[in-house]
Amino acid sequence: MAMDWLPRDNKLKDHQLIGDEFFGTEPPCTMYEKKPLVNPKTGETVDELYTAWITLNNPAQYNSYTTQMVKGVIAGMKKASADRSVVAIIFTAAGDRAFCTGGNTKEYAEYYTLRPREYRDYINLFSGMVDAILDAGAPVICRVNGMRVAGGQEIGQACDLAIASDLALFGQAGTGVGSTPDGGSTDFLPWQLPTTELAIWNCVSNELWSAYKMHRLGFITDVMPVKKLNGEWIRNPLVITDRYVEDGRIVYGEPKTGDEAKKAKEIIKTSETDFSLLDRRVNEVVWTLTNLMPMCLMKSIETIRLKKKFFWDGNKISAKYWLGANMNMEAYLGFNAFNTEDMTGQRRIDFIKFRQLIAQGHSFDDDLAEQVMPKPKPKQ
Repeated sequence: MAMDWLPRDNKLKDHQLIGDEFFGTEPPCTMYEKKPLVNPKTGETVDELYTAWITLNNPAQYNSYTTQMVKGVIAGMKKASADRSVVAIIFTAAGDRAFCTGGNTKEYAEYYTLRPREYRDYINLFSGMVDAILDAGAPVICRVNGMRVAGGQEIGQACDLAIASDLALFGQAGTGVGSTPDGGSTDFLPWQLPTTELAIWNCVSNELWSAYKMHRLGFITDVMPVKKLNGEWIRNPLVITDRYVEDGRIVYGEPKTGDEAKKAKEIIKTSETDFSLLDRRVNEVVWTLTNLMPMCLMKSIETIRLKKKFFWDGNKISAKYWLGANMNMEAYLGFNAFNTEDMTGQRRIDFIKFRQLIAQGHSFDDDLAEQVMPKPKPKQ
């Protein structure tokens, strides 16, 4: 376009609404960092192009997110989206044990239970976090460095792609602690797993499925080994990684049991953790995305995101009110049982007794709670 006589303003506009006030470095916090784009073939960095790393930093509590950390993720997604030099967003977490295990149960139990309006406002923020991922202006890659469970699973599912450590486990926890996976899993699982039956079982059973099983089911993009023994890469020894069928059942990705599992745990304890293959694969995926027409790329991704948004948007409004109200009921029991495990030695209520009381038509009151909650251990 050579119409040089047309007036033009060539001073770049600043589209940022977000500063650095929601980020930190000391846990619990959300960290934000721009890293130079890396050419995985040469290892060289590329001038003026970056990936934005949004990192959940609360490893002592398996990177469960506090209210402030939720704000940090929203801010990070929006900050990266408005940065024209960012080619992809990497959503990950600190340490090697967990990507995220959901909301901070201590905060839930000690502050949000019996405060339904407060929890509704919190879920409003959580919904904003999922929305920010689904609305991001660059591809969002979930770098799954460990367990991705409960709300951590849900924010991971909102991402566009996932590259996982082969030690990672995936699943839900809500139905065991008095909540429902209405932060995305009840919407996304039927879309992301092969059958409705698998979606239901994964959603309600609280079984944790391996990264290999999830890759086999098409749930994640790729899975990479992160353990070395005597300098050699090894696959997750706790999981069957040979592709074969046993008694008519596919066992690839299923956990080992018995003596094999005990031996595997010892191997994990004595082996070295190394994320270099995981990070190399992330760089390869980013490099592929970078070498595409950027507007065509994002139009394609956003059009696919619309299918996820369709189900998410249809449920999120009612979910925040129900989840808020439930803080006076089953969530009150479940989160407080989980939060007092150190005092009681148990993290679950007596589900059988609870159902028996329900069958008797017992009121949901202090007497019911007293009968089903774990009891503090006697003082020594």
